Amino acid sequence: MKEITAVIRMNMITKTKEALLKAGFPSFTCRKVVGRGKKKVDFSMIDEAISERVMLNTSIAEEISEMHRLVPKRMITILVNDEDAQEVIDIIIETNKTGHPGDGKIFVTNITDVLRVRTGDTNEAAL
Repeated sequence: MKEITAVIRMNMITKTKEALLKAGFPSFTCRKVVGRGKKKVDFSMIDEAISERVMLNTSIAEEISEMHRLVPKRMITILVNDEDAQEVIDIIIETNKTGHPGDGKIFVTNITDVLRVRTGDTNEAAL
């Protein structure tokens, strides 16, 4: 079994959920997260578009100009059988790829055991 964890843009969660459901993968966990990649976010391009009145408010100015800001994202986690992992990965990539930085990351982990608390089912029967 594989655990697939994907960090994607906030506005892509509905499309991703629908694509996974359509392909027969309705069960997953979703969390709101914040984070950033290796590159600094450059807000200098929008500085000119902000009026001086807004820039007088110190807290807004600091938030906008801060170069290491954490960006809101969604993190989804889905457990699948080994043979389904590549299909799920392809669906997530197809749905979220824009070609721009911030499209997301996918992490794949081997899972050795799964247990269903209610019934005691294990491994694939617990999925």
